[in-house]
Amino acid sequence: MSSSGILALSPIREDSPMSSVRFDGSRSPHCSQESILIFLQVSGSSVIPLRVLESESIASVKLRLQKFAVKTPKLVFGGRELARNNSLVRDYRVGDGNVLHLVVRLSDLRYITVRTISGETYNFQVERNRNVGYIKQQLAKRDKGLDDVDNHKLICDGEELDDHKLIDDISRENDSVIHLLIRKCAKVRTKPFEKDFELSIDAPTVTEKDGTHDLQIVARNLLYKDLWIEPVVDPKVELSPLITKLINSASLGLERGNLPIMSSDGTGGAYFMQDDSGQEYVAVFKPIDEEPMAENNPRGLPLSTNGEGLKKGTRVGEGAIREVAAYILDHPVGGKRLADEAGFAGVPPTAMVRCSDTGFHYSEAYNCASKNFKIGSLQAFVENCGSCEDMGPRAFPVQEVHKISVLDIRLANADRHAGNILMCKNEEGHTMLVPIDHGYCLPENFEDCTFEWLYWPQARQHFDDATINYIKALDAEEDITLLKFYGWNLSPECAGTLRISTMLLKKGAERGLTPYDIGSIMCRETINKESKIEEMIHEANDAVLPGTHEAMFLEILSEIMDRHLDKVKM
Repeated sequence: MSSSGILALSPIREDSPMSSVRFDGSRSPHCSQESILIFLQVSGSSVIPLRVLESESIASVKLRLQKFAVKTPKLVFGGRELARNNSLVRDYRVGDGNVLHLVVRLSDLRYITVRTISGETYNFQVERNRNVGYIKQQLAKRDKGLDDVDNHKLICDGEELDDHKLIDDISRENDSVIHLLIRKCAKVRTKPFEKDFELSIDAPTVTEKDGTHDLQIVARNLLYKDLWIEPVVDPKVELSPLITKLINSASLGLERGNLPIMSSDGTGGAYFMQDDSGQEYVAVFKPIDEEPMAENNPRGLPLSTNGEGLKKGTRVGEGAIREVAAYILDHPVGGKRLADEAGFAGVPPTAMVRCSDTGFHYSEAYNCASKNFKIGSLQAFVENCGSCEDMGPRAFPVQEVHKISVLDIRLANADRHAGNILMCKNEEGHTMLVPIDHGYCLPENFEDCTFEWLYWPQARQHFDDATINYIKALDAEEDITLLKFYGWNLSPECAGTLRISTMLLKKGAERGLTPYDIGSIMCRETINKESKIEEMIHEANDAVLPGTHEAMFLEILSEIMDRHLDKVKM
């Protein structure tokens, strides 16, 4: 099963960006005085040396890595992702001899050649995380003579392949094509026998270490003891039919033996959950203990030394509850969500669940003997045409960009990039954008707020009336109460972030400001230059006495914000 992939570099040529590297750590005579030698640690491979300039931009370093077949590389140093592409290497305090962690995603496609006994040949391009059963289904679609999938076997190097075996698990090192043989097998009829049905109800408490919230298991209704998914919610919360169906579909897939499939994307563990047929994805599960810098992170990232996440103002292990919060706060146009009504921004249905530990990742040093489950977020899988990083932004509808900008500003999202906005087509063929990955929303401060859409042309256009009316109806206090009802009692710092970001969004929209105008106030230009909203917060703090009630602070901040926004409007 693939995680972050193995990075293989060809021998260094004289014209290579790495040609100045010397493995004894010395510098080539023609290197600049500000040139430094850094080392890139890739999960599962040796350390890679790379010479860079201290004044070089992060975007330039990533571009050089792309020459080595590294798509959308992510760099981590000192427990922080080097996410601001326009910042310099020195801005992140990267120095000579430092080791950076490189998280990469290599190609997900494998070339498959299937040959029948009679000599017919079929060629496929298949994702690494598909299984043998999927190939048999595709063969049945191409040849009606192969539609009896249960009566055929695929053979690789003389070995019969089980239908649940992953393509990635039968890949041979350095093989670009996998050759398979298909043949009929003798029919074996089996008679099913009764399995015990277990029904139990309990409510163990899952308490955060800071005591901010208690989440409880509602019930347990299982077909098998070691394969389950169950909601982790406050008992007073009634699950919607859509969330219930989502959990049941993923659970049934596990019960049928369709194991979770790890995604090759991202800096944490994310797993595609399959349906009962094993041919469709129904959900994505993200365990809290596999988040970036958590104890069982599968990407090779170091453990957090102080509990802080990759983004400033976030905590390791809180990504799942933030994912759920983004869905809860993505209110429909009419306000309160009724049943399964979609939200304004279209965040996929998301719930906190407890899942059996079948097929998940554990670090070598971790003792998992005492646990048989993992807790994390379960989000509905969205069929898509790719992410926004796969094409230029000019084709995106203005309203689709605006709905995501409203969500990101409200939640002070610290991780909005083109790779976590999916591009989809509705029944009429119109383009829709779906935001995912909200594990870094609602941080304790605004330091790492980043919105990639800020640089798209649609962000400079004004909100339409419907969007302005939606923004007017937002209420931060109601949102804080709603999150508490669902089990997350926001810390004072996170609640303050929501209050301030909502205030800025409402005041900006009232003055006719664009998403670009408002987003630029929230985001830093460089890592070391504070944003306008941070400057306003400092000014408000200086104007109040220590111990002043938060309501008074927000009132003073509101006045400061009014003065600033009036200047922007002019």
